[in-house]
Amino acid sequence: MDNNFSEKDLQIMKERNISPSLLDKQIQNYKTGFPFVALSNPATVKNGITQLSTKKMDEMVSVFEDFAAENKIIKIVPASGAASRMFKNLMEFRNAYRGTADDQLELLKDKGPDSVYYFFEHLEDFAFFNDLIAALENRGHDYETTMKEVRYERILNSLLTNKGLAYGSKPKALIPFHKYSNEIRTSFAEHLAEGAKYARSAGNTCHIQFTVSPQHLDMMKEHFLELKELYEERNNIRYEVNFSIQAPETDIIAVDMDNKALRDENGELVFRPGGHGALLKNLDDLDAPLIIIKNIDNVCHERVNNDTYYYKMLLSGYLVHIQEQVHSYLKGLDHPTLPSTKVVSHMWSFMEKKLNVIPPEESSSWNKERKISFIKEKFNRPIRVCGMVENEGEPGGGPFWVKNSDGSLTLQIIESSQIDLKDEEQVAILNNSTHFNPVDLICGIYDYQGNKFDLQDFVDRNTGFISTKSLEGQEIKSQELPGLWNGSMSNWITIFIEVPLLTFNPVKMVNDLLRSQHIDMS
Repeated sequence: MDNNFSEKDLQIMKERNISPSLLDKQIQNYKTGFPFVALSNPATVKNGITQLSTKKMDEMVSVFEDFAAENKIIKIVPASGAASRMFKNLMEFRNAYRGTADDQLELLKDKGPDSVYYFFEHLEDFAFFNDLIAALENRGHDYETTMKEVRYERILNSLLTNKGLAYGSKPKALIPFHKYSNEIRTSFAEHLAEGAKYARSAGNTCHIQFTVSPQHLDMMKEHFLELKELYEERNNIRYEVNFSIQAPETDIIAVDMDNKALRDENGELVFRPGGHGALLKNLDDLDAPLIIIKNIDNVCHERVNNDTYYYKMLLSGYLVHIQEQVHSYLKGLDHPTLPSTKVVSHMWSFMEKKLNVIPPEESSSWNKERKISFIKEKFNRPIRVCGMVENEGEPGGGPFWVKNSDGSLTLQIIESSQIDLKDEEQVAILNNSTHFNPVDLICGIYDYQGNKFDLQDFVDRNTGFISTKSLEGQEIKSQELPGLWNGSMSNWITIFIEVPLLTFNPVKMVNDLLRSQHIDMS
């Protein structure tokens, strides 16, 4: 070990199931950084992103429906994020606003759709409006008078703090998103409603797992119990909802700017969450032949949801279709007699055109046995089918062809932080990207013999993220694990399918709830 860890340090590591050698590795990562990926080309509809015909799409939906009738499906929703970022601009305004005329002119001069001004102008359109009025009244304030007197700090205190609704510290899953004629739905509730449409398993059961922060676990469980009976009766389904937390062993040591392990005021090591890559363990703990991943804030009003249902089933059906072919080939390769050259050629073509694996250039000189070995390696992996949306400025990792250490090319979802932005050639490839991934993934985690893969075996450990943060006024470094749909799935079979933008409706800022896809138009 390079670092001098005390007995207390070692005890804390033991409690977290973190080895000293792993901490040494994390600190070494801070010192050396992570290598950039080697982009070869952007994935486009002409090269890497599949566009399906209407007939093929309908066929894949039917494949999924047949599969779902006899198999278990799990939908996993990363939902550990707090809503504080959603209300960031309102919190900043609240801290600066003093109610003076100058404040009103300066702080409310921006009247764009993302502005605080726009928030107050459309306050009555939010699903949480009636709850806000009640919170104000509980504090002895009248809404009409408060607005007339431009006492916006009262509104925000009632909305964001423990004086009222405390949305600033609640999980995003529990924020009211949408109004209906007979109810208000949180994003959590929308995922229950969605799941009944496209994640209905054998036995008429909908299995959903929400990943949550420990401090939010009880309130999330309570919210589900409030909804369970109503939603089961309404959707004629039985919900099996589970909650998992990010394992402490996935946290990562923080360091100062000199790469020394950071300690708090009590001298204890400071650990920080490892980012969404930490959820690979949560995913690895699931046991089902098909898993759907969708973010907590990517939901829309039910009136515009039919396309979401359709394309989720389409992506799922395509995974089942491809997976059956892959497993059939692998079972054939288990036969003691080597396949014919013609059959190997057919599998080679399938690998390139359907599984998006381009072998290294020298493979043209390989003999049949070497090619079969390569095919087995590339076929016997977890599979992910990812929806890809045309890029119109929304956030999300991009689809690219990436060169691997063995010389092969495969499809990957890459964030800009993984790219060397000082390399003009790499930047040109980045700028020619046409699509992005809205965290719309279908996963197959069983091998051809019906056994679960150990997903940790398919992580690219050379990927990760290092960023600079501020902790109590001190500048520190923070590190994240290989991203769940980036480095953590780097060695999966990867397939990109084009889906329409209307299937992507994230709520990153509170004003996003004023977009048409989140409003009740009835």
